[in-house]
Amino acid sequence: MADQYLRTSQRIEQPLDRVFDFFSRAENLGAITPAELAFRIDTPLPISMAEGTLIDYTIRLHSIPMRWRTRIAQWRPPFEFVDEQLRGPYALWVHTHRFRADGPHATVMEDEVRYRLPFGILGRLVLPLVRRQLDGIFGFRQREVERLLGRHHAAA
Repeated sequence: MADQYLRTSQRIEQPLDRVFDFFSRAENLGAITPAELAFRIDTPLPISMAEGTLIDYTIRLHSIPMRWRTRIAQWRPPFEFVDEQLRGPYALWVHTHRFRADGPHATVMEDEVRYRLPFGILGRLVLPLVRRQLDGIFGFRQREVERLLGRHHAAA
């Protein structure tokens, strides 16, 4: 199966350093993840973020618990970080978070997720369902970021 891409962009009415700080704290992930995923960080908090940091999570998908381990593959504060799945539900998951100042009091945040589903042809069959779910998760995330950090202009 070919790699799939999900890209979003969001303008946040907060300075670059504040936005990067929010996203660099693993404990904030639960606040921007839909409740139905029952997201839980298993790694003891606080987590010191740096290249090579490992973070373990558990999520529930349709009541089935899934363990997920990511590694911070790149760490370039306050402009970018990349987390990649080492263990989890995807054959490949690489999430790039990019941040750029948009004047002194606003930030544009861009997410790019490159992913591949497991299970060959079965993965291709469920791809539309997975894509719809990911769109929903990232839509929820944008709304919560707006609520928590301020007004924004979003495009997906």
